[in-house]
Amino acid sequence: MPTARQFLIFDADDTLWENNIYFEEAFERFCDYLAHSSMSQSEVRAVLDEIEIANAKIHGYGSLNFARNLAECYRHLAERHIAETDLKTVMEFAHEILKKPMELIDGVEETVAQLAERHSLTIFTKGDQEEQRLKIDRSGLGRHFDHAAIVKEKNQAAYMDLAKERGFDSAQTWMIGNSPKSDINPALAAGLSAVYVPHPRTWSMEHAEVPENHPRLLKVERIRDLLEHF
Repeated sequence: MPTARQFLIFDADDTLWENNIYFEEAFERFCDYLAHSSMSQSEVRAVLDEIEIANAKIHGYGSLNFARNLAECYRHLAERHIAETDLKTVMEFAHEILKKPMELIDGVEETVAQLAERHSLTIFTKGDQEEQRLKIDRSGLGRHFDHAAIVKEKNQAAYMDLAKERGFDSAQTWMIGNSPKSDINPALAAGLSAVYVPHPRTWSMEHAEVPENHPRLLKVERIRDLLEHF
C-alpha cells in the first residue's frame, strides 16, 4: 500500500456510476422498433458499431451523438418507408438516457470519500462537455474531487497532457477505470500506473486486451478493493 499521497485519476462512466446499461436498453428498443426480417440483434449491432466508429471521430460520444447514430443506422437498415416520425422515435430512445436516474456503482460513495482524505482525486472522462458535467453534478461526488477534466478522446496524448497540466508525478499517479481501451492501456503507455476495475457491461467498443503482467498495473474485482491498496 502506498504511504505517500497519490494522484488518483478516476474514469466516470461505468467506473463511478452506471452508464452503458442505459445505452444497451436503448439499443434493444431500437432493434424491436426496426424489426428487421433477417438480421439478428448482433448483426444490427455490428452495423451500428461501424457508424459509431466513423462518427466518434467527428462528433465524439454521449447520448445526443448516439441518437444521431441510431437515426443513421435506421436509415441504412429499415425495410419500409422512412418517415420523419420514425427517425424522431429512434432518436428519442437515446434522448431518454439523459432522464435515467443516476445510479452509483456499489461501494463508490464510501470508497471515494475515504480516498479523498488521503490522496488527490481527479475525474477524467470523455464525451459531451455539458452531458458529462451534468452527470458529475447529479452524482454528488464532485465534492470529493480536486479536479474534473472532460476530453473528446482518452488516448496516450490526453493522459500526458493531463499529467503535465496538473503537475502529477507519474511515479505516484494511477488511472482507475473499467475500460482497457480508454482507461488502462493509454495510461500505461503514458507512463502512469493503472488500476483495472472490470464492469460486466462495459461497452463493446471499449474492449481490448489488458496486459497479463505489468509492473504498473493492478487488477481488482470491485471499487471498494481500492481501500486495500491506497
